[in-house]
Amino acid sequence: MGILKSGLLAALVLLALVMMLIGILSVTRGATVQTVIAEGDGEGPPEVSDPLFPRSIELFTGTHIEAGNKIEILLNGEGTYPRLWQDITSAKRTLTVQLYYSQPGAVADTMAKYLTERAQAGVRVLLLLDAFGSQPLDGNWVENLRKAKVEVVWLRPVKWYTLHKTAHRSHVRAIIVDGRIGYTGGFGLADYWLGDGRHADQWRETNVRFLGPTVAALQAAFAAGWAEVTGELLTGDMFFPPIAFEEEGNVNAGMMHSIPTIGSTPGERFLALTIAGARSTLYIANSYFVPNDDFCKLLTAAARRGVDVRVLTVGDATDVKTTLYAGRALYEKLLEGGVRIYEYRPTMMHAKTIVVDGLWVAVGSMNFDNRSIAFNTESQILALDVNVGQRMDEIFLADLGYTEEIKLETFRKRPWRKKIVERAATNLRRVL
Repeated sequence: MGILKSGLLAALVLLALVMMLIGILSVTRGATVQTVIAEGDGEGPPEVSDPLFPRSIELFTGTHIEAGNKIEILLNGEGTYPRLWQDITSAKRTLTVQLYYSQPGAVADTMAKYLTERAQAGVRVLLLLDAFGSQPLDGNWVENLRKAKVEVVWLRPVKWYTLHKTAHRSHVRAIIVDGRIGYTGGFGLADYWLGDGRHADQWRETNVRFLGPTVAALQAAFAAGWAEVTGELLTGDMFFPPIAFEEEGNVNAGMMHSIPTIGSTPGERFLALTIAGARSTLYIANSYFVPNDDFCKLLTAAARRGVDVRVLTVGDATDVKTTLYAGRALYEKLLEGGVRIYEYRPTMMHAKTIVVDGLWVAVGSMNFDNRSIAFNTESQILALDVNVGQRMDEIFLADLGYTEEIKLETFRKRPWRKKIVERAATNLRRVL
């Protein structure tokens, strides 16, 4: 009996050590990107208007930038859901949906209604839900979909034997209709996203509807997640039909898929190249803005070389106070370095967008924090197009009318109690 107890104790100790190692590996990794170096005949890293820039993005992130896409920017729930429901109901062969955040409510019920209708009409409907972010969904909601022949699976459920995956969530938003129409952005399946983004409890969001060859890249991202759970790798023209170039738009675009790794991630390399490529304007809108020290240096370096660097983030309406405080702990060094910071006041600002020089655009799921950049699986649509860039400039500048700009001298005078809270929160930056 004593030997059995000793063996059990040893096994428990070993398990604890393994779990500790997994935890350490989740928050430590190789060197991240600290600077962007260019050697040769040029005067520095390629600017976004240089043909070398999209080539660099392709090489360092694996994102294929190609022509023939049509992009439509959708704002908030009122600009997104009606368009989305219309496209979903038009599905004839396949409907693939991947979501991070979901909760019961009118939006979830509407989605269930349309997915059920399509499945019963003979469309193959696949729904991939992150097991952490979509946990609030009622079990009956899922079971009713399964009874209607919707294939629903949970990605990375939290089990004792999958603890090494717990920190690595799939934050992707992807909806693909018949392999021809794609949606991505920061939206979720919750009533928070209803409305115009200018009133309390109506989250401010930016999403994209697109057609063209880049849809296949979003479908491939979905297929990778589906294969992780089911072992099925989806191929064939039901999921990847021949795509004609959308001559009406003819936007150069690509889909960046960032996954955790030992060293720098595609998301980190994308951000570093994008910041280094700015020459006149760099407008960042992000709900969870907690850059590490290296990205703070890259942002202030851009401001020092004359780039108009502005950051739009959420204020006191945030849904995650710890992240807000950790971000505010960095404001002083960023403001001193010439970065301008604005906090959105009416409601939760949940958009994740970047626009550089009115030409280079990113819209997707990736936050400007270590969790998104290093731990999560994320997707961003990238576009190199003056019309899309100008539209995103207009949206960003319009949003500034609903913000408070943070001024350095005023910010320095904030109460000491706030400084203590911010200092405490910033110690958690690696896991936020």
